[in-house]
Amino acid sequence: MAGEHSGRLPSAFTTPGSSSFLDFVSDHAPHLLPGRRDTDGSTAPVVPHATTIVALVVDGGIVMAGDRRATAGSMIAHREIEKVFPADEYSAIGIAGTAGIAIDLVRLFQLELEHYEKIEGTLLSLDGKANRLSTMIRANLGLALQGLAVVPLFAGHDLGRGRGRIFSYDVTGGRYEERDHHSVGSGSVFARGALKKLWRPGLTPAQGVEVAVEVLFDAADDDSATAGPDTVRKIWPVVATVGGGGYARVADDVLGPVVERIVAQRTTEGGHRP
Repeated sequence: MAGEHSGRLPSAFTTPGSSSFLDFVSDHAPHLLPGRRDTDGSTAPVVPHATTIVALVVDGGIVMAGDRRATAGSMIAHREIEKVFPADEYSAIGIAGTAGIAIDLVRLFQLELEHYEKIEGTLLSLDGKANRLSTMIRANLGLALQGLAVVPLFAGHDLGRGRGRIFSYDVTGGRYEERDHHSVGSGSVFARGALKKLWRPGLTPAQGVEVAVEVLFDAADDDSATAGPDTVRKIWPVVATVGGGGYARVADDVLGPVVERIVAQRTTEGGHRP
């Protein structure tokens, strides 16, 4: 383009178009999208995978939490990976699946929502955000079929309805709204069982944080790819709340006492809840 040699931005950057950043990149640099990357078409390489994410509805919003372990086959690839991120001010996204592609997808999703807000001058609705994420997951289907799947969990505070909502997905981009709570990842079967027993209507955000941490304890107890809180290294889960005041990550100095109470309770009970 002439603009590339004159010191000016290429015309693609100054031509009015869609409010979707994803559409812009698809038109002008599709090779940069995660789902357009090629593999050799053979067996997927052994790469780090993120594991268990849980989300639950609490009074005025949601709580989302993820353990910190990434695995590569039978090996622990990383002990402090972060799996829960702000999508924007009023929503959160947690990742399970192929870690590198998942993190790229999160960054692209964050840019997508930021771009929309800048172009339109308003926030996208929570349903709109969930639909945009569905489109992005579907674009990764080719790699998912080669074993490099990404299955996120999305949740946020619906400003229009004044409450928290949770959305799950499959590798084809199918979007499903969940009631009350949900979990994805290798430890999700055990986490869902714990959520059914620990969740109740009207939980405060603080109570929701305690439930989320205890659920990850239960998942780690039966799933080797999920890590519980590491009291030796002081590695706690990533836990976030989203409500009318926006996204907030729960600080480690808050999580520490929560972990200590759970450990003390389970020690007293001989490792079992009543």
